[in-house]
Amino acid sequence: MHPRGFGFVTVNDKTFTQDVFIPKHLTKGAMHGDLVEISTSPSVKKNKGPEGAVLFVIERAQKELIGTIVSIEKNKNIILYVHSLGPKRKVRMDLEQTDAYQIADRIIMEILDWGDEEKPLLCAPLTNMGSINKPSSDIPAAIKEFNLRCEFSKNILKEAKSFGKKVTRKERSEREDFTKLECFTIDPDTAKDFDDALSIIKEENGHYTLGVHIADVSHYVTPGSSLDEEARKRCNSTYLPGTCVPMLPEMLSNHLCSLKEKVVRLCISVIINFDSEGNLLHYAIKRGSIYSQKRFTYSEAKQVLDGKVKSKHHDSLQKMAELCLLLKKKRAERGCIDLALPEVSFQIDASGIPRDYKIVEYDITHQLVEEFMLKANEIVASELIKKGKGAIFRIHEHPANDNLNEFYALVRTFGFSLPASPKTEDLQKLFAQAKGGPYEQQVSVAFVRSMKLAVYSDQNVGHYGLSLENYCHFTSPIRRYTDLIIHRLLFDKQEDLNLTQIATECSDQERVSFRAESSVLHLKKLRYFNEIHKKNPNNKYIGTLTRIKPFGLFFELTPIQLEGFIHISEIGKDYFEYLEKTQTLQGRSTGKKFRLGDRIEVTLEKIDLIFQTSEWNLVIEPSQKYRKKK
Repeated sequence: MHPRGFGFVTVNDKTFTQDVFIPKHLTKGAMHGDLVEISTSPSVKKNKGPEGAVLFVIERAQKELIGTIVSIEKNKNIILYVHSLGPKRKVRMDLEQTDAYQIADRIIMEILDWGDEEKPLLCAPLTNMGSINKPSSDIPAAIKEFNLRCEFSKNILKEAKSFGKKVTRKERSEREDFTKLECFTIDPDTAKDFDDALSIIKEENGHYTLGVHIADVSHYVTPGSSLDEEARKRCNSTYLPGTCVPMLPEMLSNHLCSLKEKVVRLCISVIINFDSEGNLLHYAIKRGSIYSQKRFTYSEAKQVLDGKVKSKHHDSLQKMAELCLLLKKKRAERGCIDLALPEVSFQIDASGIPRDYKIVEYDITHQLVEEFMLKANEIVASELIKKGKGAIFRIHEHPANDNLNEFYALVRTFGFSLPASPKTEDLQKLFAQAKGGPYEQQVSVAFVRSMKLAVYSDQNVGHYGLSLENYCHFTSPIRRYTDLIIHRLLFDKQEDLNLTQIATECSDQERVSFRAESSVLHLKKLRYFNEIHKKNPNNKYIGTLTRIKPFGLFFELTPIQLEGFIHISEIGKDYFEYLEKTQTLQGRSTGKKFRLGDRIEVTLEKIDLIFQTSEWNLVIEPSQKYRKKK
């Protein structure tokens, strides 16, 4: 289900290769994860998938909901807002005693009657989590709302504990010994689960030997074990602001499997030889053991490269940066488009309050880690194909022509020149021109939105975004179940594996985790602005126009990336006309124009934490105010 009310159905048989789109008015009250019976339209629109309608809800995925109290009525009815259902679906609790509840309380509820479009859902309270004004409940609420598996059973914890705390000599005896290599990890500041370590040697002839060393989770998490069954149910770790809901117990994910510094760890290593131009010469995939000499954060590694901090690993980092640039050049030559953008990282205190944020730039340290992981993933996918083994590939299909044409039309309104039928080199030139300019963020985001989602599949159709024929996920087995399966396929005899089903399950759960992460991050952003507003209600902010509609302006606050909206009636006393061709609003009397990519100044009116919305006012300069014609 999409938050705006429409949905998609995955058909169990092979009738449709694509998901069936269900319009908002034809969902029949179905929710995310429900098993439904549908009818489909016989006609399919060009470049669009099949459409259908829900006939019956056969089985409900959820038995419980979490909602926030909007009103407590005199007739003992309590009306709640459920974020996953949207504002138009009413939810009601009938109680004899309402004294224990207050407006803004978050309630975990049992569903008694699902109702329909006219009749509200009827629920009974199970747990009162306290007010939504209490930030410490954000994570527990999201875990409940998105049905994330949080606790591990005693049996699973016992199994994880049975491996001990150290790698034994016996475990290392039949493996390649990489402990003498100069290995280190580079990860975000808050990371605790270190999947990958790197090593590099540069020969006198300019050739490079790169080591990509990945935690050997498959040594501990074996097929059919309790750990394996739980990992498959979770599919991936979910990273919520300030915390992680892990795929594996902490004693494995953060300790025995994690490639921590100054300890020996088991690994699967991809040793890759490149010539001086970055061309692949040879590779080997081996089970081994490593000793990570240093745990770098990205910022620490960057300081070493910039000469601001001395480190014995400076030369190796410098060689990695050299090789990274060679591989980036190769990627550009095969038609890949670089979409590197900075990220916003919020600093959350122990009580769940977002105290501050920082902009994490996608510098050379991020780039070299990404390039080396991409190369290792590509090599492993090719190796599995060469061996004639099945695999779970990471695939990315070519975008629909209609979506690309909309993107081309959009960037032309920004003033960029594109030919009638742009080729890959035209797009690369476009992004090079946009880089560092006022439209860089909008061009990149619009391009991503024009593309299809990358998913997991046992059918290899290539990866459009990376311009690769063979690609899989191998480098993060601590946090992704697909990577763990790939490790097993490389070295173990895996029989009776339903790769199609595993790929589908992991793709579905990846989307759920993304929605959970986005939901909590959005709420933390609102809390951050709410605290500023309390202290300084007249504070002004800069926003960039991202969408323009006949009814108003959508903008994104820079650099925090929170979307806001201003209705057309609030942008001045002039009469504004919408020009569809250029996607602009223009004042009839003042001639004032609002165009995509324009910067605007806004003030915050209010934040509504219950509905998780914000209201904004446009700062109108005196010269732009309405003047009557003589």
